[in-house]
Amino acid sequence: MRTTKLLPLLLVALLAACGKSEAPKSEAPKAEAPAATAPAAAPAPVADAAADGGKGLDVFKKTCVMCHQTGVAGAPKLGDKADWGPRIAQGKDVLYKHAIEGFNGNKGAMPAKGGNPSLSDEEMKAAVDYIVSKGQ
Repeated sequence: MRTTKLLPLLLVALLAACGKSEAPKSEAPKAEAPAATAPAAAPAPVADAAADGGKGLDVFKKTCVMCHQTGVAGAPKLGDKADWGPRIAQGKDVLYKHAIEGFNGNKGAMPAKGGNPSLSDEEMKAAVDYIVSKGQ
């Protein structure tokens, strides 16, 4: 009986830890590629990342990835259409609200702002937009 009361508290603590961002890693300078005789094909544009200047992807990488890449504590994985479909069907306003204010559902819990209270509502909306674009 005691463990059933302790389990939700442990889950919330675990999810709150998911939102902790790491210090930025320094990247090694990139070497210039030798000149090619034929132009290289440009990568396909990523509309969702470009639309917000990459802010959604950046927030995802710094905060959301820790839970949504691996499915920790029932978090729907990035790009899992079966898991995201019913959530997306509720509409973005519901997703924004759950991401910003937090949510406890049947499958798991979403801490407010992914456990990172320093994020603005706009940053959370950009992250939701990025995640939704991968789950459609």
